[in-house]
Amino acid sequence: MPEQIPVFDVRVTDDDLVAVEEALRSGWLTMGERTERFEREFAESIGVEHCVALSSCTAALHLACIAADIGPGDEVIVPSMTFAATANAVRYTGATPIFADLVSESDLGIDVDSVEAAITERTKAVIPVHYAGYPVAIDRLAALCDERGLALIEDAAHAPSARLAPGSKKLGAFGIAGCFSFFPNKVLGVGEGGALVTDSAAFAERIRHLRSQGMTAVSIDRHRDASIGYDVHERGYNYRFDDPRAALLLSRFHRLEPELVERRKVVQRYRDLLADAPAISIPYADFDLDCSSCYLMGVLAPDAETRRALRNRLAEVHGVQTTMYPAVHLFTAYREAYGTPSLPRTERVADGLFSIPLFPHMTSEQQDRVAAGLLESIDEVAS
Repeated sequence: MPEQIPVFDVRVTDDDLVAVEEALRSGWLTMGERTERFEREFAESIGVEHCVALSSCTAALHLACIAADIGPGDEVIVPSMTFAATANAVRYTGATPIFADLVSESDLGIDVDSVEAAITERTKAVIPVHYAGYPVAIDRLAALCDERGLALIEDAAHAPSARLAPGSKKLGAFGIAGCFSFFPNKVLGVGEGGALVTDSAAFAERIRHLRSQGMTAVSIDRHRDASIGYDVHERGYNYRFDDPRAALLLSRFHRLEPELVERRKVVQRYRDLLADAPAISIPYADFDLDCSSCYLMGVLAPDAETRRALRNRLAEVHGVQTTMYPAVHLFTAYREAYGTPSLPRTERVADGLFSIPLFPHMTSEQQDRVAAGLLESIDEVAS
């Protein structure tokens, strides 16, 4: 068996280790000055006024829904081609997720026409996902939400520093909130963690209170002013961040842009290597890589059986790991709660989509192995 090539690969550098060691030696292990520094730098990078670091992107989505006053009886339109957290966050509030279809086999973003058709008098918000680091038609969606009086909450877990178009605002800056993930397999992965960005001072302030049990002051505030007390104005949660992770995040964040350049090079080379591959297609093949964070390298097989055969052969013969992403509306918990809506384009993609290895330090030799292994597997399965 050849050496395994992982789907995702995280490198922890000496600079990362030094940054975390300094944070640990400082003795300040909860949210503190390093967390605040990251929040300032990340907000500036996205082009918004405020960033609130949180324990996960799920927490960011949940608190965004609460701060948008979403609750029982409300509906929130979401895609089904996403991680379960997007829809779960809606359910946490007692609201109902309504699934919209995706655009096509080449564009896995939520379809604005499908969103518009799903709007009812109960609709309170829309949560699009910038899948794989590529933008949805967020300008059209923002205009629709503005026209209908709906909150727009961007799930940008896959898309730090990505844009709609050259020179446009960065993704996450179009709605009332943008939500990001720092899970290890993400573009900016540090373990657990997430962030919410917004231009609204009132929205950001409410999120800050909600992340720490609804308290009006946290440890760093009381450290700076020993006489300060605190109140609790509403029920909150323990969704706090911490300074050791903030130290690692800052270290990684400072090399994000060079790593995105390398990711784009890998994706472009995949596009070239697989341009004439039979039986499969490459989603987002015509999208501008300079606007994408290139989180995933998706491959679309014609059906679930072919996908299974390709993935098995890649793993067993070529040592290439892959991963797949089911459609949320087909999960048992969602079918039992809401039935099964008709989403033909989503179901077609969910049947065949899988991801092949992509990381910024991927070598040409590794990439050649993946591409050659995929082409050989296609020939073998076809025969």
